[in-house]
Amino acid sequence: MIRRTNQNLSEASAEMLINYLYPEIDEQWRVQNMGTFYRNYTRDLLTYDDDSYDLQLARDGFVKLLPQGLLFTDQGLKKGQRMANIKRQNAKLRMLNDLFQPFDTFAFRRKLAIERQVSELLDIKLEYVLKTYFRYDLAAETNEYVRDVARLLPFVSQLRGDLLLVRNILASLFECQVECHRGRFSETDNTKQWLPMITYELLIEKLTAEEYRQLAADIEPLKAFIAEWLIPFDVKCNIVVKWHNQLPQTNMNLILDYNSEVINEK
Repeated sequence: MIRRTNQNLSEASAEMLINYLYPEIDEQWRVQNMGTFYRNYTRDLLTYDDDSYDLQLARDGFVKLLPQGLLFTDQGLKKGQRMANIKRQNAKLRMLNDLFQPFDTFAFRRKLAIERQVSELLDIKLEYVLKTYFRYDLAAETNEYVRDVARLLPFVSQLRGDLLLVRNILASLFECQVECHRGRFSETDNTKQWLPMITYELLIEKLTAEEYRQLAADIEPLKAFIAEWLIPFDVKCNIVVKWHNQLPQTNMNLILDYNSEVINEK
């Protein structure tokens, strides 16, 4: 399937994106360089097909290194057969691009291999830094959500207390809308001992009861990690799953699901 990178990824190289999306694929990719004319206006990786392993990049290919006299002549700009000459030159350029495509593909695969090695070295370095300076063993972490967020620990001094950033992180992890609510809580009935509280609601649709229980269990380690590293120590953090949708009905009688809300309409 041909996919287009519609996100704002103008600063990300194609090697980095392909290595992130398909770490198990290396020598199968074929490259078609579309020219650097596109580079000032769009991203490096234009399209990719994960079925045929074809890539279109906004880069100049090997043909760009050839003398221009081999591709175009002044005779083609003269009147008379100008249109025919332009078509002939374009056909010649396409033929040369196809001829030198293996060289472009070879160069991309080598750069992809280098990107993969650098990524692996950075992962080893990150595990060492987290274990040495933060006393956190990333290799022993089994929760995938916590592993993704733990990579931000080297920047925790700049990120701690940014409540909107935590909302964006949750939205990216669970690919859903996240609502953020501020409030107060107290472990006693004494209102003088109220402390600030932040609640993140994950708005996820079409969850079964079993999926909800599994997701709630996966969120608990993530909530503890975020509360320890990204939330101020005097703020209570809650992360809950909500499903704001039409309540299921049978014979016009409401059936409450696992977190239904009853709203009085006037």
